[in-house]
Amino acid sequence: MKLSPRRFGIIICSLATAYLHISLYPDFGYLDWVVLNGFGTIALLLAYFLPIPFFQSRHLTVFWAMFGYVWLTISLWALFGDKTFLLETTAAIGYYAKTAEFFLLVFMWADRPEAP
Repeated sequence: MKLSPRRFGIIICSLATAYLHISLYPDFGYLDWVVLNGFGTIALLLAYFLPIPFFQSRHLTVFWAMFGYVWLTISLWALFGDKTFLLETTAAIGYYAKTAEFFLLVFMWADRPEAP
């Protein structure tokens, strides 16, 4: 799989999103859904790029799973997330993560695979 600029964008935005979610561990603990979301993002990123035959033969399914996962994350934050934007609170991290996720969706849409 050739790494194009849009694929580098997917990697960078996914890692940024995962880092921002996992960085909330000290405040929420490792079993909180926000922290676990970061690990889910990493798992889907690995499924999207690693040359594992099982995932590569289902690349379109992995694409839509990851795309839907990011949309679900944004939607759940819009419904339930803390939207107070204060730089000294963890709530501001939600805005940074949603920005990274928005750009992730843009890069993913540019990289969408052809239907078989």
